[in-house]
Amino acid sequence: MTLPTIANRRMPGWRNVDGHLETLNRERRRLLLDARHRRPRRSIPRRAMRDIGPQRVGVAKTVPSPPTGASLALTRLGFGPAPGDVATFDALGGSDTARLTSWVDQQLDPASIDDSACDARIAAAGFTTLEKPLTQLWTDHVQNDPPWEVDIQPFRETVAATFLRAVHSRRQLFELMVDFWHNHFNVYADDFLVAAVWVQSDRDVIRASALGNFRTMIEAVVKSTAMLHYLDNRVNSLEDPNENFAREMLELHSLGAAAYLGSTPQDEVPTDGDGIPVGYTEDDVVAAARCLTGWTSSDRWWDEEVGDTGEFVYVDSWHDHDAKTVLGLDLPTNQGPMQDGVDLLDRVASHPATARHIALKLCRRLVADFPSQSILDAAATTFAANVAAADQIAQTVRTIVLHPDFLTTWGQKVKRPFEIAASAFRSMGADLPFQIDDEVTDSFLWEYRATGQPLFSWHPPDGYPDMSSAWNTTSPRVMSWRLGNFLVRAEDDAGSRYADVLGQTPAGVRSATALVDFWTERMLGRPANALERDELIEFMAQGHNPNFDLPLDTDAPTQERLRTLVALIVMTPSFLWK
Repeated sequence: MTLPTIANRRMPGWRNVDGHLETLNRERRRLLLDARHRRPRRSIPRRAMRDIGPQRVGVAKTVPSPPTGASLALTRLGFGPAPGDVATFDALGGSDTARLTSWVDQQLDPASIDDSACDARIAAAGFTTLEKPLTQLWTDHVQNDPPWEVDIQPFRETVAATFLRAVHSRRQLFELMVDFWHNHFNVYADDFLVAAVWVQSDRDVIRASALGNFRTMIEAVVKSTAMLHYLDNRVNSLEDPNENFAREMLELHSLGAAAYLGSTPQDEVPTDGDGIPVGYTEDDVVAAARCLTGWTSSDRWWDEEVGDTGEFVYVDSWHDHDAKTVLGLDLPTNQGPMQDGVDLLDRVASHPATARHIALKLCRRLVADFPSQSILDAAATTFAANVAAADQIAQTVRTIVLHPDFLTTWGQKVKRPFEIAASAFRSMGADLPFQIDDEVTDSFLWEYRATGQPLFSWHPPDGYPDMSSAWNTTSPRVMSWRLGNFLVRAEDDAGSRYADVLGQTPAGVRSATALVDFWTERMLGRPANALERDELIEFMAQGHNPNFDLPLDTDAPTQERLRTLVALIVMTPSFLWK
């Protein structure tokens, strides 16, 4: 079978969920203006909120059986198996449940995992901005209008370091959760000001709490310079209120669109058994924005009172000190500095709707596009019961992973382009340097952008879609497959391949059958299914006896065909399923 045939053929069991693009069909927000030209503006209430999420459509009647616990865990709780990972996982216990429990407990304590090898790779890349505090980032990359390449450097280095960590870090679950929270608290970062401080947002906001406490994280998000500029709370004041951030905080970050009750008067909203309103209204959005007036950033666009350091600052004279009612809380007049905002964040972080919304998003990322009510309830219960716990998020993730659904669900999600790229790197043993201004790195990132998921570059505030239907389309798939071809052929100035396919193939593996079996088990963490295996063997054998040894050591066309075989494995449904 020729390459074009296998590359474009849809395998049995491939899930057909065309016709519903969760996020791409939503109402689009107007793109934020460049921060240099943005003026404070009063928010205009919308006629309707976003839809509350996808409905189940077009799900295939059959899905593949779950693979081994090792393959499942390493694929869904990280960025795929690297050489040796499956054996390490399988040594952790006598059953998949025991092994999974041991593995996830290790991963949920990332500080206990020696990651010095990954740290050394990042140090060798020569980055200069990753350790800079916020004030130094602001001084070096914002003040005095530096050239574009200086302004954007912290963003570019964060992108490169994110790839290095996804590919090489042993703290795989932590890196997956960092990716999750960057999407949950989405910021379009490839822009002036935000790009300049993006190191701080990644390091001190998302990474600091990725497995920690949600209440701590959401306050850090509110105060982050990147978010203050992206969703305009920096211009939210008594004289010129701006509801952009408050609306997104309620709709996307906490209670969720499912809890939106439109123009219902606050005193008509039903309450739960604890007297807490079951959802939020337009009046709550306005009140939340009022609670956050005066929460701004220190920058040159204000006056000398605020300064120009880039840091979060509270300006009391900008705050609305009048009494407010928000989510059932009656906030009196003239509370202490920032107290209205603190009370608001306490309420949204502990609201039952927030527990349900975060549970849905976590289960959707870790298990299935349409998780069962059982696992949703279990996750929400754990989240709500640990509101004050320092490891609230870790406990919730553990509940999800150890739920019976986790080991019995497979093929109900597909990898997004970032996961495809990182898992291809890991399974191939590829070692791209990811150095800034390196020709091969820049070429890879240029190819990667075409997949539709360039890191930190989704314009609307809802984050990249996390439904298979958004990615089971031609452009993301074809452009992701091109990455596999790039990786097996990329080489340095000395002619050494970054993915040394030939060098990693054992000397005794030479027949088409043996080559396919070795590389599919290496890249999938398990043997290939029968149909994919037969087609890959047919491609590698090219009409000859598949059990005869090929002249791999001496014949250049055979060597090139093996590289293409490895790239083809990246195109198989088995590699793309989660």
